[in-house]
Amino acid sequence: MSLIGEERKNFILNQLNLEGKVKTNDLVERLEVSSETIRRYLEELEDENKLKRVYGGAVKINLSRDEPSHLKREVLYADEKRKIGRSAATIVEDNDVIFIDDGTTTLHIIDYLLNKKNLTVLTISIPALYLLIDYKNKGLFSGDIFMIGGKVNAMHSRVAGLLAEKMVENFNADKAFLSVDGMMLDKGITGFEESKGQLTQQLMKFSKQNIVLCDHSKFGLVQFYKIADLKEIDIIVSDVPAPKEWQLDLKKKGVIWISSTD
Repeated sequence: MSLIGEERKNFILNQLNLEGKVKTNDLVERLEVSSETIRRYLEELEDENKLKRVYGGAVKINLSRDEPSHLKREVLYADEKRKIGRSAATIVEDNDVIFIDDGTTTLHIIDYLLNKKNLTVLTISIPALYLLIDYKNKGLFSGDIFMIGGKVNAMHSRVAGLLAEKMVENFNADKAFLSVDGMMLDKGITGFEESKGQLTQQLMKFSKQNIVLCDHSKFGLVQFYKIADLKEIDIIVSDVPAPKEWQLDLKKKGVIWISSTD
């Protein structure tokens, strides 16, 4: 494959991340090559397991419609998640009240909160609770810890449901750190499960500032439950800069994008 061929394939993958799908006719026009050439690129990318061909084009691979367990999510993009967590922690200020949801990315924030003073952390995540308790017992975390109560989801190590949603109403947070399963410019942020999505909406409602932590693998994916439009998000923290094609719209929506590579 020539260098220009690789550049064209990278363009196709970038469009998939932005839109979730590509059309052969659009690629022919934009890349100024034949439809046969585009089909060859799509075949090669499918062989590399980077997309799935469909009639008239291709779509981004969505490996599962079911949410992976917490243990499986922990090992996916682990280094990127750690960097995102470190960058997100810089947003936290002394005396803040913060929500931390159950994402394996948001979990990494906790390691970088140990020098913050007088924090109050509320969480729906059982691993986050254990980590905070461990740091507290070791004298490394001095803040207050609240566990949002509700029905326990053992596979995903979190609580959700009506009881949890009702309990959230008793608190007012400065910042909510949220994880998502899919993000697109026009579709907003989405999740696998409606009960978790509804609880995330509740966390957003009772927080002054909503901060989404999202690695690049979630771009271009749309999952079952819509949580919110991007205009409802204040900050996005990711492992990569915002796609160039998104930057103007993000600015119009008032969304700040922080890259862990900055």
